[in-house]
Amino acid sequence: MSRDNTGKIERLRHLAKCLDNDPFLTDEDLAQIFKVSVQTIRLDRMGLKIPELRERLKNVAMGKGTPLRTLSGGELVGDLLDLDVGSNGTSILPVTPEMTLRKTGVLRGHHLFAQANSLAVAVIDAEAALTGIARVSFKRPVYCSEKVLAKAVIKSKKGNRYMVKVISQVKGEVVFLGKFVVFAISEEVPQ
Repeated sequence: MSRDNTGKIERLRHLAKCLDNDPFLTDEDLAQIFKVSVQTIRLDRMGLKIPELRERLKNVAMGKGTPLRTLSGGELVGDLLDLDVGSNGTSILPVTPEMTLRKTGVLRGHHLFAQANSLAVAVIDAEAALTGIARVSFKRPVYCSEKVLAKAVIKSKKGNRYMVKVISQVKGEVVFLGKFVVFAISEEVPQ
C-alpha cells in the first residue's frame, strides 16, 4: 500500500472519530484540523457516508433520548442533544454576542458554568436535584460564534449523593472541566 493511501486511511479514521465526538464541526473546521481542502473533506465524508452538517444536526436533534426529570422546560442551559437519565447527557451551547463581553467577544464564565451545572443536574435519576459542591476549571476563553459541546457522566452514587463529571469542548479542545456533587432531594418542599 502506498504512503498516500495510508495517510488517507488514517485521515478517514480520524475524521469519523472527530465527527463522532463533535457532530457540529463544519467542513471548514475539519479542513483546518486536517490541513486539507474543504473539497477533500466533502469527498471523504461522502466516502464514509457521513451526511452534511444540516443532516447531522437533524439526526442528533431527533435522538434526544429520555425526557428530563429534574428540570422543567427552559431550565437547561444549552440545547439537549442526548440524555440517558442515571448515566450521561450531552448539550450544545451556541455562543451569541449577548453572552459575551463587549470589549473582547469572550463568553462570560457563568454561561459555561450554567451549561455544565444544569446538565449535571439533568442526568440525575430523581424528581428534583440540587448542586451541593462544584469544582470547576476554565481551560481557555470561548469566543462569540463558537459552539460549546458539554458531556456529563455520573461517576459515582452513594445514597442520594451523585458525583458528576462534565467536560466542555469547542472543536474537540477542552475549554471547561467541572466536578459536581449533586444531591437528589425529595419532592416535598417545606412551605
